[in-house]
Amino acid sequence: MPPTLTAVFEKLRQPRYVTTCILCSAGGLLLGIDTSIIGPVTTMPSFTAEFGGLSPSIHGIVVSSILLTAAVSSFFAGQSADKLGRPRALALGTVVFLVGAVLQASAVALAMFAIGRVIAGAGYGLFIGTMGVYICEISPPRLRGPMTTGPQFATCLGLVVGYFTCYGTAELQGSLSWRLPYALLSTVAVAYLVTALILLPPSPRWLILRGRVDEAEKVWDRLGVSRSERALEDVDDASVPAAGLSVPSEMGTGAAIASTKPANFRDLWTKDVRRRTTLAIFLMGFLQLCGIDAVLYYAPVLFQQAGLKSTTASFLASGVSAILILITSIPATIYADKWGRRTCTLLGGIGLTISMLIIGSIYASAPPAGSPSAAAKWTIIITIYAYTILNATTWAISIKVWAPEIQPQHTRAQATALAYGSAWITNWFVAFVCPILLRKSQWGAYFLFGGCTAFATVVSFFYMVETRGKSLDEIERAFSNARTVGPGKKTLVEMKRVVGGVMGLSDIDKTG
Repeated sequence: MPPTLTAVFEKLRQPRYVTTCILCSAGGLLLGIDTSIIGPVTTMPSFTAEFGGLSPSIHGIVVSSILLTAAVSSFFAGQSADKLGRPRALALGTVVFLVGAVLQASAVALAMFAIGRVIAGAGYGLFIGTMGVYICEISPPRLRGPMTTGPQFATCLGLVVGYFTCYGTAELQGSLSWRLPYALLSTVAVAYLVTALILLPPSPRWLILRGRVDEAEKVWDRLGVSRSERALEDVDDASVPAAGLSVPSEMGTGAAIASTKPANFRDLWTKDVRRRTTLAIFLMGFLQLCGIDAVLYYAPVLFQQAGLKSTTASFLASGVSAILILITSIPATIYADKWGRRTCTLLGGIGLTISMLIIGSIYASAPPAGSPSAAAKWTIIITIYAYTILNATTWAISIKVWAPEIQPQHTRAQATALAYGSAWITNWFVAFVCPILLRKSQWGAYFLFGGCTAFATVVSFFYMVETRGKSLDEIERAFSNARTVGPGKKTLVEMKRVVGGVMGLSDIDKTG
């Protein structure tokens, strides 16, 4: 091969940790496909002909049933990830999810379909949060942002695949129209199970916490993480000195030794950790209360309500929204570290709040016995698209990266699992009440989600610490030294910077 061509291939070759992060992120496909097919499937004529028409309450129960068991199992995800190792925990969750997907694909009664969703949810809770923990642990600080957004990008890709699979099968005769999407979901689950068992190495940080320092060093070498970058990251492991890595002098011996012990629930609420645990739980919960999954689960219903009456048209509109999310998530993933997590959350929160309030206001101002005008309906459709794009490029990335990133090594798996449990619970609430609210009032759901988003944005303004580009040790020190921001001069200066960024008048987050 000519030297110049060799040089080109050498430049294109990525470190092994990049490939490993991509493979791990593929689990997001399962979440995306399942989220995008449940709404169209449950409104397909073939589905309702087989199982009967679903009332708003039953519809909400069927759709949201997956989320309750996900919430319960997510509380055990940290323990399974700590005991089995990250890849094996991913495999365990995928096996459980696969059983549920197969039951849904082969359901002969609505109860069997719902049971399949309940079982699939148990699998969800075990592996979704663990993906972020694993990627966070094997990525160097300079690339942790883009790498940790991988599952979100895969989820966006899954949304496109799911929506257009339903669009393609909707006109098929018989139950094959709604069974095929779940057959596809089952196939993807098998592929990811094989990936987790064969292609993902154990997390080096998990090995160090188990005292297997030599093995950890070998995995670091295989992943292609330089010694300087791994030195920055291993500072809260007592075994680090044995690996020849530097430990900052401010790290006390007692704290270092404690960090090698598996965390229990009480460890999440010690004085130096509880603030981070609480913030992760709060923001992951409100990530769902902003209403994004109401839009994704019930997209066909929302578009029909906005004027797209035919099933095919509403499915197509849902697929277009997924494409827009996917396209915009590409630059958002690549440039995840260009803007700070805090900045992204604040600006995203403002935009999401405005979007929801616009839609709610249009419906609330419509004549009592009528519906919004044609122009107003198109405004609603465009605003729904804008909302989903904005969520995919801000909150869906910044909060999901920030929640595991701020946790200490010894509690990261447990705290992240608890945060995802919060997300599953609030997601269940959203999925259950949304069809009921839409039936009772066209505008109520939008005002509810807009209000929740506004509240979370205010809390983020006062409590979020910027973590962009910082090593895990620097994040540790930032939280150790940080004090709650309160109203005053500093707050007003920060508010001016944020508002200035919205208006394009200043460069936000110059230091973060």
